[in-house]
Amino acid sequence: MQTARQVLGERGERIAEQWLQARGWRVLDRRFRSGHRDIDLVIERTGAEGRLVAFVEVKTRVSAGFGGPLAAVHWRKQREMARAARDWLSRAREGHSAYRFDVVGVIYGPGVPEVVHVENAFQVR
Repeated sequence: MQTARQVLGERGERIAEQWLQARGWRVLDRRFRSGHRDIDLVIERTGAEGRLVAFVEVKTRVSAGFGGPLAAVHWRKQREMARAARDWLSRAREGHSAYRFDVVGVIYGPGVPEVVHVENAFQVR
């Protein structure tokens, strides 16, 4: 049985996915797992710069209190996402011109959910 927090997280991921698709992104993978590490969404868009893959962490909250959803992606989560992304890239059959790490925050309160997309939210060294 899922907790209320898990149900909220899944709703947020679905909202983020639909929001991104409406803006031209194609979903390559959902909830990619590599050991205990995970990436909520792996998305792709082709443009003038070539094929861009974004590894997306979705954070869903019922309010913007406590720093909001974007503040929750701390250095440890960034490091784990980078490791999972390396695994995903090593398994990918097609080459990609570039990749980046994005964060999508979903405020799922009363009314229409608010979506904030932070492109290139952090760099991996």
